[in-house]
Amino acid sequence: MARIVVETFQEFLEGWHVRQEHYLNELLAAKQNSHESRKEDLNDLITRVLSHYRQYYDEKSLVAQQNIFLDFSTPWLTRFECTFVWVGGFKPGLLFRIVKDSVHDLSEEQNERVSRLMRQTKVEERALDEEIARIQESLAAPPLLELARHVGRLVNEETVKEEEEEVLGSLKKGMQAVVDRANVLRTSTLMKVVELLSPVQNVKFLTAVTQLQLRIRSWGLQRDAERCESSSNWSEG
Repeated sequence: MARIVVETFQEFLEGWHVRQEHYLNELLAAKQNSHESRKEDLNDLITRVLSHYRQYYDEKSLVAQQNIFLDFSTPWLTRFECTFVWVGGFKPGLLFRIVKDSVHDLSEEQNERVSRLMRQTKVEERALDEEIARIQESLAAPPLLELARHVGRLVNEETVKEEEEEVLGSLKKGMQAVVDRANVLRTSTLMKVVELLSPVQNVKFLTAVTQLQLRIRSWGLQRDAERCESSSNWSEG
């Protein structure tokens, strides 16, 4: 069952990345001609890009409903992509770094609002980190990411032992609650950032977000391919 869930999501993700490349091309063109574009056209593009990201999290939420451990272990990502994963997705605080690096014409009021939102987001992130630690401590469990990957392998092999069922049941409830809160924080933070930026600024911001994600994906695929090639050469030698 878990294998089917992973394969289905991987198939979706391949198409999603193709569409993301197309959106990046649109964003780059809009960024280059932003001062000549109509506000309505920029807003339409922004809405479509945000809808594209919303589709990703809608699909991933289906994975979590079927197997929360897969949502934590993210087997559809490359090893390099996994280094950026926080509670099943990106860490919301990353958005503020991207804003700082990509939007250089923030007003004083916008800077104040970004700083205030960043402080609020850090508080929420810290609360989620503490909740994860509490779950681990209460169950005397190993780090959740390590456990999720272990359980993911067990489920894939359909060899989960009966004595693990009770622990898994408690973990599922706790992890689902944490992931739900993290997803709400991710989406709400993104929307709040978008709301405080102008259409032209949003095009710059979303271009940087999309470029970073695709670049990380590309680097991850390249590293995994090199690792496989190196391993193959070693075994043949």
